[in-house]
Amino acid sequence: MSRAGGAQAARRAFPWLVIAGVLVAAFSLRGPILSVTPVLRDIEHDYALDAATASLLTTFPVLMFAALTPVAAVVIRRAGADLALLACLAAVAVGTLIRTLPGFGWMLVGMVVIGAGITVGNIVIPVIIRREVPPERVATVTAAYTAALNAGSLLTTLTTASIAELTGWPLALLLWIVLTALGLVLWGLHLWRDRMPGVPWDERSGGGGTPADAVSMTGPVPVPGRGDVLRNPVVWLLVAALGCQSSAYYGLSTWLPAMLSDMTGTGAAVAGALASLFQGVAIAGAFVVPTLARYLPLAVPAALVAACWVAMVGGLLVVPELYPLWVSLGGVAHAGGFVVVFTVLVGIARSSREAAAMSALVQGLAYVAGAAGGPLLGGVHDLTSGWTLPLLLTLALVSGFSVCILTAVARVRRS
Repeated sequence: MSRAGGAQAARRAFPWLVIAGVLVAAFSLRGPILSVTPVLRDIEHDYALDAATASLLTTFPVLMFAALTPVAAVVIRRAGADLALLACLAAVAVGTLIRTLPGFGWMLVGMVVIGAGITVGNIVIPVIIRREVPPERVATVTAAYTAALNAGSLLTTLTTASIAELTGWPLALLLWIVLTALGLVLWGLHLWRDRMPGVPWDERSGGGGTPADAVSMTGPVPVPGRGDVLRNPVVWLLVAALGCQSSAYYGLSTWLPAMLSDMTGTGAAVAGALASLFQGVAIAGAFVVPTLARYLPLAVPAALVAACWVAMVGGLLVVPELYPLWVSLGGVAHAGGFVVVFTVLVGIARSSREAAAMSALVQGLAYVAGAAGGPLLGGVHDLTSGWTLPLLLTLALVSGFSVCILTAVARVRRS
């Protein structure tokens, strides 16, 4: 057997390495942002901040998602998908180190670097999944990737406050670099194996062409001639739906530990554990929509997601004592809502290039709205010294999501 044939046989014999690398990398694409939320009150106190200013720690990375998508697309095309993911993880690790430097300014710089790295990961991992995974397994691996995103969020929100009680919050935030380092090791092993001597570029990474080719065809890269996309009312319904959901999600993710602490009178560690249900249940929630959509019209899981969102926020307002139920429903809602939005998007796209343009438009504008969620809820809480009005604003957002996504699904069914 030739050296090239041996290398390809090795790839086929160990497909788990690529999947494991992607899933471990996913732990670093949300967790580093949300790890600050359980200790946000401590950060406020130590740096003498108000709530709106402290929430910039989660706002800045989300703004990077919106602002840097075109730049990230260029990086991926130039470097290739595999090296781009390695650079993503390296940026997250560097940002994690920077934010441990003394001073709130350094924390913000670190979060910006983390957000820039995650922006690349958001774009390139779906490309790698589509390139590496057989078509009949793409949906399953994509759901596993979504679950891994939420698993990383669960782990950090569940345990950061407890670790901080033992070590202080700066070291507790730094310790999460271990997950990023594991992702770097696994993806480095993949790159080393993928570039065995004698393997030409067109036989690497599953034989699907160069990584740059894969990105240009499948990544959410803005393309010329998007007039049809901009004139499509369903696209704007998806922008509004994902924008409302993103603002509600990042607002709740930022302040849910503090909110539950105030509502239940518990300490930061217990409140962080309670808030972790919001991320933890989403691990299973990612699979709810694909499973139901196999047997029922998409309108059914879309209506279920909308009902879960409204029930979560309305329940916290009316019967806060049942917060475990409401927070669990919220976990199903935010994971399922993301899946519904992109199921509709893929369904209305007439080509890969049109899907790329739609994805860039929808995600870019939605993340701008998402970045406002944390400061908005924090600012309103500062003004009212309570959580009732912030929750009413969140209820308006999730109601907007419900109307827009159900209208989008209905228009697609009629077309």
